[in-house]
Amino acid sequence: MSDAAPPRPWNHNVHYHRLVLREVPPHARTALDVGTGDGLLAADLRRCVPHVVGLDLDAAVLARARAAAPQGAWVRGDALRAPFAAASFDVVTSIATLHHLPDPADALRALARLTAPGGVLVVVGCAASSEPVDAAWDTIGVVQHQVLSRTRTFWEHTAPTVWPPPHTFAQVRDAARDALPGVRWRRLPLWRYALVWRRPADERVSSA
Repeated sequence: MSDAAPPRPWNHNVHYHRLVLREVPPHARTALDVGTGDGLLAADLRRCVPHVVGLDLDAAVLARARAAAPQGAWVRGDALRAPFAAASFDVVTSIATLHHLPDPADALRALARLTAPGGVLVVVGCAASSEPVDAAWDTIGVVQHQVLSRTRTFWEHTAPTVWPPPHTFAQVRDAARDALPGVRWRRLPLWRYALVWRRPADERVSSA
């Protein structure tokens, strides 16, 4: 009988967990994963942040996350009206959730409101291609998917999906720059983008 650990599940979202984890500040004590789905990113965050909350609106997928990790903190709620006080979390993350929401700028402002001074908001999202540069990224994504899906254990998540995304990469980029002054934006392969925003340590957050 083999004692080898089962292979780690992989998909386009799991692929970017390491990108998210690299942005976690050393002082972080609390984290919120918005649109947590099956809870895999929340589980990874728990390895470096003492208290992690997974938030999702879908009751069924949240129940599966809770069953897989009963020791975790799981909350059912809407990302735009999350039941937490302003500036509650040192880290706020979200993967493949923003395109489920009607207005990217409103969604990003809601997530930024939950981010504590000195904390970080990290979003990895999906969007639609619309510009010539997107075609190059899409080609890279196809090649990367073909290679990685042959060398990884591909896993299909159980959370609800929205496809195609309703907003283009350009629209989300512009919304992020409007909602989050100083945001870092990156286009990624595998049909994703990443944005990282840090709230200044001396900035006060309104509770309104």
